Amino acid sequence: MNIVNILEEIEKVDGEVYERLNPRRAAMKSFFNMGSKVALASVPLALGSMFKTAYGATPEKILEVLNFALTLEHLEYTFYCEGYSKAPIPMGKEKDAFKVIRDDERQHVAFLEGVIKSLGGKPVKAAKYDFTAGGTFPTVFDDYATFLAVAQAFEDTGVRAYKGQAPALVGTGGILTAALQIHSVEGRHASYIRFERDKQNFADVKPWITGKESGIGAAAQASYNGEELTNQAGVEIVGINGYNDINFAAATEAFDEPLTSDQVLAIVTPFFKK
Repeated sequence: MNIVNILEEIEKVDGEVYERLNPRRAAMKSFFNMGSKVALASVPLALGSMFKTAYGATPEKILEVLNFALTLEHLEYTFYCEGYSKAPIPMGKEKDAFKVIRDDERQHVAFLEGVIKSLGGKPVKAAKYDFTAGGTFPTVFDDYATFLAVAQAFEDTGVRAYKGQAPALVGTGGILTAALQIHSVEGRHASYIRFERDKQNFADVKPWITGKESGIGAAAQASYNGEELTNQAGVEIVGINGYNDINFAAATEAFDEPLTSDQVLAIVTPFFKK
C-alpha cells in the first residue's frame, strides 16, 4: 500500500481530509516534487508533519489506517524476502529482478513505519503468514513455477487495488501525479512476472490480462473477476466505430478494472495464519 491507498482509507474515516490538506497546497507541492533521492529519506517525517498540521493532533483512526497499510506491506515484503532466499529462482537477471522487487517492498515498509512513528504512533509488526494459503499453493517456495504464480496474483491484485483508489484523488494535484508515477512501476512489476512465467514456459500468459483469465487457475480467480468488462464510461468497446477486429479479447486487454479495499482484503486474508 502507498500514499494513494493511505489517503483513500483516511477519507473513509474523515470525509474532509482533502479540504484539510488543500489549503496547504504550497507545502504539498514541495512534498510531492522532491527532486533528489536523498530527499526521500525525509518523506516519512514530512508526511507526518503534513497530517499534524492538518489535524493538530493525530486522530487514532488515522493511525489505524496507516497501520492497516503497513500490515499489507509486511505481507508483500515477507513474501518476496522468503521467496528470494528459498525459492529456486534462476541466478542472473531473474534473481536480480526479484531483489529489486523485494527491496521496493522493504522501502514501503520503512516508509510507513517512519510516518507512523513521526505521528507518535506504534507501527504494527509483521504477522505470521501462510504463503501456501492453507495448502492451496503447497510448493510456493519449493517450485519456481508456483512462486511466480503466487507473485503474479499478488501483483495483479495490487495494480487493480491501486486503480480503485485513483478516483478519490481527482483534483488533488500533486498527490494524483505521485500516485500515477508509483502505479506505473507497480504495473511493470506485474508485467515482468507474467513475462517470466511465459519465458519459462510455465504458462501461456501475456504481459496483460485477457478477459478474466488468470493463467493460474481457480485458486486465484478472485484476483481477476470483473476484468471481463467491455463497456467503458458507457461506451461499448467491442466493435467500436465499426472496427470489427476489436473483439472481446482486445477490448478487455485494453483496460484494467479496479478492486475495492474489501475485495483486496478478501483476496489476501487466506495468506495470514489463523
